[in-house]
Amino acid sequence: MDIFQIIADELTASTHQVTAAVKLLDEGATVPFIARYRKEATGGLDDTQLRMLEQRLIYLRELNERREVILESIKSQGKLTAELEQAITKADSKTLLEDLYLPYKPKRRTKAQIAREAGLEPLANYILDDRNCIPNEIAKTYLNSEKGIDDADAALDGARQIIMEQISEDAALLSELREYVWQNGILHSSVATDKELEASKFKDYFDYQEAIKKIPSHRALALFRGRNESLLSLSLKPGLDDKEQHQRCELQVARHIQVEDISKPADAWLAETARFAWKVKLFTRIDLDLKLRLREAAELEAIKVFSSNLRDLLLAAPAGPKATLGLDPGLRTGVKVAVVDATGKLLDTATIYPHAPKRQWDQAIAVLAKLIQQHQVTLVSIGNGTGSRETDQLVADVTKQHPDLKFSKIIVSEAGASVYSASELAAKEFPDLDVTLRGAVSIARRLQDPLAELVKIEAKSIGVGQYQHDLNQIQLARGLNSVVEDCVNAVGVDINTASAPLLSQVSGLSASVSQNIVDFREKNGAFRNRKQLTKVPRLGEKAFEQAAGFLRIMNGENPLDASAVHPEAYPVIEAILDNTGKTIRDLIGQSDFLRGLDPANFTDDKFGLPTVSDILKELEKPGRDPRPEFKSAQFKEGVEKISDLKPGMSLEGVVTNVANFGAFVDIGVHQDGLVHISHLADTFVKDPRDVVKTGELVKVKVMEVDTVRKRISLSMKSNPESNIKPTEHKRSTKKNTSPKPKPKTTINPQGSMADALAKALNKS
Repeated sequence: MDIFQIIADELTASTHQVTAAVKLLDEGATVPFIARYRKEATGGLDDTQLRMLEQRLIYLRELNERREVILESIKSQGKLTAELEQAITKADSKTLLEDLYLPYKPKRRTKAQIAREAGLEPLANYILDDRNCIPNEIAKTYLNSEKGIDDADAALDGARQIIMEQISEDAALLSELREYVWQNGILHSSVATDKELEASKFKDYFDYQEAIKKIPSHRALALFRGRNESLLSLSLKPGLDDKEQHQRCELQVARHIQVEDISKPADAWLAETARFAWKVKLFTRIDLDLKLRLREAAELEAIKVFSSNLRDLLLAAPAGPKATLGLDPGLRTGVKVAVVDATGKLLDTATIYPHAPKRQWDQAIAVLAKLIQQHQVTLVSIGNGTGSRETDQLVADVTKQHPDLKFSKIIVSEAGASVYSASELAAKEFPDLDVTLRGAVSIARRLQDPLAELVKIEAKSIGVGQYQHDLNQIQLARGLNSVVEDCVNAVGVDINTASAPLLSQVSGLSASVSQNIVDFREKNGAFRNRKQLTKVPRLGEKAFEQAAGFLRIMNGENPLDASAVHPEAYPVIEAILDNTGKTIRDLIGQSDFLRGLDPANFTDDKFGLPTVSDILKELEKPGRDPRPEFKSAQFKEGVEKISDLKPGMSLEGVVTNVANFGAFVDIGVHQDGLVHISHLADTFVKDPRDVVKTGELVKVKVMEVDTVRKRISLSMKSNPESNIKPTEHKRSTKKNTSPKPKPKTTINPQGSMADALAKALNKS
């Protein structure tokens, strides 16, 4: 297989672009580095294209490795024909490759193998070749009491097993039938016997069916979780009319072994063999394959959704370098308090007990007021867990009783804070600090800079995905790590304030080298220029090349070190300065002047038009942050729990998660509400992510409140209808009652032959 050509066709790119990108990846270059600093080599492939290229490269290389193993296996058996080798060489998917390998794959001793050992393969071939033979009479000549073949029925049963195995291992037939069932199949779920009470969370799927190819990711994963917990049973039907579709597939199998009618003595027996082959072998295999196909597709979509939400969360607006007080709410155990300075350094901690049972409200206000005043706090970050609204009211009372204190309060997501608190990283950073107080530090820092703090937490623990624990963990980690890497490098990192975990996400920097950078900084003071990086232990020339452009040195010796211009391109800047007669400080930020320059005048053999154009744009706003301006939601006073909600209420909230069926919104009642996709906008919405993003502020209207099941239906429409209940769980319970579609199939039975054969196939 020409991997480069395949990828080029899929990306609508040239093989030259793909070859160059693959060469860079194989040399250790990262996607962010290639996308930003090697545009000439790749012809301008962007980070999205490069991620797709990287994924397909891994898949196709794994496919080729498996292909070589299969070819060697078949060759060692002495069964590799030129035709088979060509088919295996051209196989473009792992499924097709395994289908071709199936007849030659070492397997446990089957009934067909036992029949061959008993000398019954000639009998099977005889019946297939001579349809005029009478199977029962011919079988009598193949009796072998030593092998357990005592009568004609035993001989025919062995011959049938051989033919059935041959049929079930035919790659073309298997592929055709598999695709037919995928296009027409119906997946049905039912509650396991006597598990109604235990399976109540899957109530929507107690009697549910849907076309298998149309089941969305979230429903598929719910179904598989229910099955894995032995609470649901999943059965696949080849079509709406189960009996008719089975007959059509049986007929296709019969045609495959050239049973065109039943006029000849052997045809009826072979028709019955075809029926058994479909029921026992083929459909059983297809049932497993298609459920696996559905699951894999659902997992890929779930990883895509998780990645999209994670990207939005990581690129959420930072409040900035300001002294911040973090509050990790709690009721009986108290509210944990931590104060950090503008750089995130821990200054002070406390634990207050304003809520039941101690109710030390005034004492808590006094403690908070003292800390805010002492450390000149300008931001108060409140975790959104249990007790958050009560704690929010506490902070509001601090403002009322101490109007001289000027600060803003914001409720932030505390997802993953507890994971960080108990992590080895947190223990190393705060060895003498109680685990519960570490969470308050994280809550304060994630308001200052969400990206810098969230990279310390395992991505799947942040909680913006669906069924993440059910997914392929290798693929999930690979996808989420790519998102983190892309986000960190898109923003850039201040090398003089960044933690080791944040630095480790920079292109080219390993965890150990990142720690060496921090150690070097603590020993020698702040970095003054990028050249100093070469003095960091184990940070070699290749790592410097990969990382330097993404590392920022603010107020350093060279203003360019605070920008995204790579040090290797500084000669381009020098040429511009020589040509214009300006200094670098005169040039930076002069948009009108810079836009008047022709990039083509400064290109050379090493730096082409794309790089020079990027440099001029960067000089306009060096080190610009791609993240949006910081804003905070204001939850409505008096609405603190789900029982406070009433249909028709208009509220402000924060999007916490986006799924294929809608968006979840935090409206300050400790239970996110769902804006179904049908209520995200006044117009049709195909993908919720086209309308909302995780972390975005939105205005919603309460549609329905189910306090028992803790479900809140919301709407973002300008004039939602009160009688509509956009609850995904209720929609999914409806059975498929659409008119029966015409089957799409290559099977086209006609006339009396088809009728007669169908009757033969239906015999029990």
